[in-house]
Amino acid sequence: AAKEVDNDRDHRVLLVRLIARIKDGHAQVRFVGEDPGWPDEWTERRAGAGFFLCQAGKKYYVKNAFASAEQVGVEPGMEVLKIDGVATAKWIEARMEEVSDYESFSTEQHARFFTFHHGLSGKVGDRMKLEVKTPKGKKSKKTITFDRASTRPFGPVAFPEGAETLESGLTWARLESGAGYVHVPRIRGETSEWMDEVLAKLGNPKGLILDFRGNGGGSTDHDALFGRFVPTGEELQRASAYPIPSAGPNPYGGPIVTIVDATVISAGETTSGMFKEDGRGYMIGASPTAGMSSQKTTIELPSKKFELYVSIRSNKGRFNQGKGIEGIGVLPHEIVEYAPEDLAARKDTLIAYAEALFDDWPKGKVPYDPKRYGWKE
Repeated sequence: AAKEVDNDRDHRVLLVRLIARIKDGHAQVRFVGEDPGWPDEWTERRAGAGFFLCQAGKKYYVKNAFASAEQVGVEPGMEVLKIDGVATAKWIEARMEEVSDYESFSTEQHARFFTFHHGLSGKVGDRMKLEVKTPKGKKSKKTITFDRASTRPFGPVAFPEGAETLESGLTWARLESGAGYVHVPRIRGETSEWMDEVLAKLGNPKGLILDFRGNGGGSTDHDALFGRFVPTGEELQRASAYPIPSAGPNPYGGPIVTIVDATVISAGETTSGMFKEDGRGYMIGASPTAGMSSQKTTIELPSKKFELYVSIRSNKGRFNQGKGIEGIGVLPHEIVEYAPEDLAARKDTLIAYAEALFDDWPKGKVPYDPKRYGWKE
């Protein structure tokens, strides 16, 4: 392919395709000097189809429906039998292969969940044809027009009743069972302070669900955040690391369940993963996290026109028994799939499962014992 390149723009495209093959979700091609631009087909306006997918067993279901898809009658819980006349499983595999030609993915689950969300996109005005089946078995055909719908994962199927989203982006709710729920869509330097506000609002829940699905990463002081989940005046000895003291005005010492999937990337993986790997909580998820969390470096190319930004080692090397996160992800204690009937009822199977765990705690799976640290419900 290099023999066919005769200008800087095509050279840039070839480099993008090259680094897509090193399976590094952070990898980028950066130009030096004048921007050579992109091919026209890469800059055409694109939009989402207005629905996201999830998988249960070997079947695929509508997880969320909105915008153009919702307008033509696509609903959560519908089984997606075909996309553009092709069996859904085959369509997804083909779409993954297509996208992987120019997008670098650290793991197979990273590519698959990207396809479930960002991969359901097309040129504005184009159409996608679906063949779907309702939970009651009725089949129908739907035609969706791509028109400004987002491709960014929402996270859960739906937030719990009464949930409130704060200015920080964190969403919280007090569940009927007395458990607390927090959705963390991003990681920032202020995340610890944001969590202080949420913990103050939650009071003293019987258990706490930290939902990281859809977390796009970022950067923060991990120890400061972790300290918000160590009881006042105590410190927690983590696996293969120094102890972390309690931090913040409203630290929470009760049982924790974290929820993840492969839409959780980068710092979303390190922050959610520390609860599992350091023995503080129980993790469930529809899949491992994306496996895209690393230290990077910049390599100047001989042409002096481009640089490659690539991973050189994994973050959190103590995770996964010393293998780190990059190329693996954080593996949940338990894989939990979405139930089609829950999707149809706009109910999140994983949130409900997490809530039930506080009444039937997986003993022996989580080293942290709330009672040992003086926590009382």
